[in-house]
This record gives sequence, C-alpha cells and structure tokens, in this order.
Amino acid sequence: MNLERKLKVGIIGATGMVGQRFVTLLADHPWFEIKALAASARSAGKTYAQACENRWKMDVDIPADVAKMEVMDIHQIEDVTSKVDMVFSAVDMTKEEIREIEDSYAKAETPVVSNNSAHRWTEDVPMLIPEINDDHCIVIEAQKKRLGTDRGFVAVKPNCSIQAYVPLLAAWEEFKPTELAISTYQAISGAGKTFREWPEMVENIIPYIGGEEEKSEKEPLKVLGKVKEGKIVNKDGLRITCQCLRVPVLNGHTASVFIKFAENPTKEELIDRISKFKGYPQEEDLPSAPKQFIHYFTQDDRPQVKLDVDLENGMAVSVGRLREDSVYDFKFIGLAHNTLRGAAGGAVLCAETLVAKGYINHKE
Repeated sequence: MNLERKLKVGIIGATGMVGQRFVTLLADHPWFEIKALAASARSAGKTYAQACENRWKMDVDIPADVAKMEVMDIHQIEDVTSKVDMVFSAVDMTKEEIREIEDSYAKAETPVVSNNSAHRWTEDVPMLIPEINDDHCIVIEAQKKRLGTDRGFVAVKPNCSIQAYVPLLAAWEEFKPTELAISTYQAISGAGKTFREWPEMVENIIPYIGGEEEKSEKEPLKVLGKVKEGKIVNKDGLRITCQCLRVPVLNGHTASVFIKFAENPTKEELIDRISKFKGYPQEEDLPSAPKQFIHYFTQDDRPQVKLDVDLENGMAVSVGRLREDSVYDFKFIGLAHNTLRGAAGGAVLCAETLVAKGYINHKE
C-alpha cells in the first residue's frame, strides 16, 4: 500500500520518553508527517528543543525540523486537531484524565492511537498487537456510535511486558495453552528512566513494579479474545500468574515462561509454528512490520538483551531455551524491546494497520 500524500499526525505528551520515541520513529516515516506537538502548559509556547532541554533521552539528536516546532497546550484540543488527521497519545496523567482527554480528541473527529493503559479495559476500544488480533478493529464501529463520531475513535496497544510471550500463545493456539507461570525482568526505560536519572538501579533489582503484574496476567486475555455484539470478550480457559521485576537494563523486557497445553505438542511442532507465524502487518508489508515476527534461537545463551533486543529495528520478538519441563509441559525465554515493539513502535504499527484497513484517512 502506498499513500499519495502523507497523513498529518500529532503527538500529545510529546516531551516524555515515549513521546520522544514517537518523534524519532515518525521523523522519516513514509506514511506519517509530524504537524503538531502538544504537552503540558509548562512546555506550551516553547520550541520542542527548549521543552526537551536536559530531558532528551534518545540516543539520536532531535530531528532538526521537529526541534524548531512550537509545543502546543495539550488541552487546546481544537487548535491541535485542526492541524492533524490523527494523534498518537503518550500523556502522563491519571487514568481518569487520560480517558477524558483521549475521548475529547476522538470526539473532535481525530483518531487517537494510544500508548497509555487508561482505555485498555474499555470494551469497545481495541487493544492491538496487529499480528494477533487485527480483526478486533471492527469494534471501532460500535465505539464511534457510543462517542457520536464519524471518524474519531481511540485504539490502544497493550502493556510492553506481554509482548515477550503473548505472540507465542497466538502461534501455539492450536495446541490450546491453558496455564502460564511467568516472571518478567523489565528494563528501566519502561519507567521512563535512564541510569543517569535512576542511579540506584545500577547493580540492583527491585522485585515490584506497581500495577504491572495485573496487566501482565489480564491483558493477554483481551488480546486473545473475540469481538461479540460490539465489544471485546476475554478469552476463557487460560490462566496466567506473573511476577514482575525491575532489572538494571536500559531497554528490553525479558520473560521466563512456564506453559501447559490441553493438547500435546512436540518441541519440533512448537518451533515450526514459531517460524511460520505471521499476521496482517507481514501480509500487507506495513512500513514498521518485522519481516519475521518471532525469531527462535537454538543457542543455549540466547536471546540476550545486548545481542537481540534491536532485532528488526526493535520490532521482532526473540525466543529461546524452549524445552520440556518437569512440572509444566514446556518452558522458554522471550525478549521484546519495550519502547519500540512494546510502546511507541507498537503504536505506530497499530496506526499503520488502521490506515491500511481504512479506519484512519485524511480529513480533507
């Protein structure tokens, strides 16, 4: 698919870590062009470079044309939406405030693709991993009726930590996974931090991340669920328990997973399904899609964050150490880049999917 002209996009919450990641990903995107940046009132009126002074966390410079753009007030919704066809949301507010502002942008007839968790449990808001549940997009029609909009809606991507294991559940669906016990080892960028800002994380592990275990246990059920009568119904027959730890890694969430199946797959069958698994982004050759969604490593010491987190521009999932277990059926290690596949990159891929399916288009 080729667009005759790029879609005009805005980023609300543009000065935070995920907002900055959106800026770097969209700077040279073939389908999207940044036309508006919005943040809190304290950043409004400044150039983006001024607003991010001493706060820029990416390992590349701010794109020159974006650096000169004036940051708008996120609450000046009419001003922001007048400039764009859609917005990406990375705002840092309470859940209630996020739901309100994202709905307000949608009601201003501007689609919102959000990295935030506030709308993940709204029944008519699709929570997309596009390779797995692109069919959930159909629920947008029910949401637009509720909001009273013609083109405005909200779509979200799920929690960053589940990207390291939920794709495997989709690849192995025919074998009917029934139970998982998981520990995730999550990078500090998931908290919007660098080591300079969080020196106490050096040589340290913190065995608690607020709210993360509930997300890791419950969000997969919605991703793997079905659309019925205008809402998404969670998958049944699957139990997940999870512990989440913060570890001294900058980027990359690793998952140690133990899994039971109702059927009895062999290791060879499981690896075969991984190698063959693909979804809508691969079929449509979307700009941000990895060519191979899930990569399986045969080496005992892979995947590793330093070697594998940036695989396919950080959009692929890495898996290794798949083997039979003495209590569960199998166990494996998964790895995903938390701010690319798990955050801004995943949201961009969601937006590309929505464009390709006709849910996002030019306002005029």
